[in-house]
Amino acid sequence: MTTSQRAQHYAYVLRCDDGTFYTGYTTDVERRVAEHDAGEGAKYTRGRTPVELVHVEGFESKSAAMSREYEIKQLSRQQKADLVG
Repeated sequence: MTTSQRAQHYAYVLRCDDGTFYTGYTTDVERRVAEHDAGEGAKYTRGRTPVELVHVEGFESKSAAMSREYEIKQLSRQQKADLVG
């Protein structure tokens, strides 16, 4: 997992209980993962809990984090698996 010292915006990848990946954006990773686990996150992750945080990248700007989120979402499943290790 990579993060920047001054990061305030994050792109993250979760591994869902069914083995699929979910990619998102947040300003508070711990809170967001807890929301996903509680069934209060994205519709996609509901019913696929528990989720595991497998990758985080930190950015200084919202636009940079959201751009990276989009890039990760465009990756194939295998490329995402390679990214998260």
